[in-house]
Parts: sequence; C-alpha cells; structure tokens
Amino acid sequence: MATSDPIRNVADLQRLADYYLNKGQLRNFVLVVLGSYTALRISDLLRLKWRDVYDFERARVRLRVYVTEGKTGKTKSIAINANAAAALRRYFAQTPKKEGDFLFPNNRKTAAPICRVQAYRIIRAAAKAVRVEGHISCHSLRKTFGYHAWKSGASAVLLMDIYNHTSFEVTRRYLGICQDDRDKLYLRMRLVV
Repeated sequence: MATSDPIRNVADLQRLADYYLNKGQLRNFVLVVLGSYTALRISDLLRLKWRDVYDFERARVRLRVYVTEGKTGKTKSIAINANAAAALRRYFAQTPKKEGDFLFPNNRKTAAPICRVQAYRIIRAAAKAVRVEGHISCHSLRKTFGYHAWKSGASAVLLMDIYNHTSFEVTRRYLGICQDDRDKLYLRMRLVV
C-alpha cells in the first residue's frame, strides 16, 4: 500500500487550489483549502455542515470550527485562519446556503456530502492536471499542514497533539520528515567523482 505524501512545495499547493478556483468549482477549491489549513481527516472534513463554519445569525464565517473526530472520538477546536475564511466567504456568496447543508454536497438530490472516493478523485485530478509530484491523495492535505508547520518552526509537541500521535518519531514518519533528512544526506555526499 502506498502512503500519501505531503505537498512539500507551497507553489504546488497553490496551483492545486487554483486549478478549481480558475474553473469556478468553489466546492472543490474549498476542499483543498480547508483540507490543508485544518489538518482534518477527509472523513471529518466531509461531515462538516455550513452551521459548523458559518454563523448565520451574525452573517459571517466562524472564528473556529469544533469537530468531534470520527476516528478518535476527541473533540477539536480549530481556528479558521484568514485565508480559509476568505475561501469560505467566496464559496458562501456563490449560492445561498442553509445551516444544515453539507459544506461539500454531492450533486445528487439526496442531502449528503461527497464520498471519500469522490474527494480522492477531486484531489488526484487536480494533482495530475497541475503535475504535482508524489503520491497525492486526500490525506496529503492533512500531512501538508503538518509538514509546513514543522518547516516553519512549529513545536513537535504541538504537532503530536494535533495529530494525536504518541511520539514525535511517529509524527516525523507521518510527515515525511525522515525521508527528507535521508534525501538531503544522499544528495549532500561527495565520495567519488
């Protein structure tokens, strides 16, 4: 079984999101944006409803989203940063939404979110179209958050907490940091000309 890679290059991540933004497919654009800014598993992301991210009473994007993780049963409070909020506002303005509507609805008449397979197809199609290297899947978005947080100086303890890992070694492997370290060593060596 292949493991998913984080998207290591921020320009690649931007091209992935822009692929759907330029097509006017805001649902898919927001899937990429929220997936990479919240570090949620795809199953938790797909369960989100508009009431989770938008305060209808005040007519604004919420400052944070509360999610009970399906896998762990733990409740998380995730701050919605300015870029994610801007993407949500843009998506909300596209067509009127109701509180109980899924954030990522399927195109059928039944009120349900897209399935994991469809989310995978969405991410894979964009990755292929914009030529992002590596094994890119829905889980890549979750890993991308942690990878870039680590590279920008985030605490190991904080990342372990976000991912519910028991050790930093697990987090390092999860984010692909171990492989990056090995690759740097291989590329740095100068033994024989």
